[in-house]
Amino acid sequence: MSKLVRPSIMLLEGLGVEGDAHAGSTVKHRSRVRQDPEQPNLRQVHLMMMELIDALNGQGFDLAPGLMGENITTRGIDLLALPRGTRLYIGEAVVEITGLRNPCAQLDGLRPGLMAAVLGRSHDGSLIRKAGIMGIVVAGGVIRSGDTMTVELPAQPFVALERV
Repeated sequence: MSKLVRPSIMLLEGLGVEGDAHAGSTVKHRSRVRQDPEQPNLRQVHLMMMELIDALNGQGFDLAPGLMGENITTRGIDLLALPRGTRLYIGEAVVEITGLRNPCAQLDGLRPGLMAAVLGRSHDGSLIRKAGIMGIVVAGGVIRSGDTMTVELPAQPFVALERV
């Protein structure tokens, strides 16, 4: 699950991150393949906020970028607040947000208690997923460490992110 930090990655249109286990036009995640191996892959790229990693490290988890399986780590943009269909222009590539990452028990294999730490409850009791967002590659290209990200919101009405 963990990924090595690299100076650059190549995003492939309609597939995901070159060389990544989850790259492909149809689902690759084991649980989703069992449900229907022909469903479209809405989880081609995993993005996570560095602010989450910082907060978890403040709780004693000792994490680094890539450890929780994210392909891209960001800073300064509240990814979880963006609506579905938002386009992120990063380096030469464009990623369209499809939904929230649903964290799995593998996180506890990395650090005991990590899965519970990336989940929360809202004031109404609904589950809050904090482990990043997922997207599809709508335009491929190279992304380099330090590239800026431009956010393009979809047409309104906005649709809140749900797990994918």
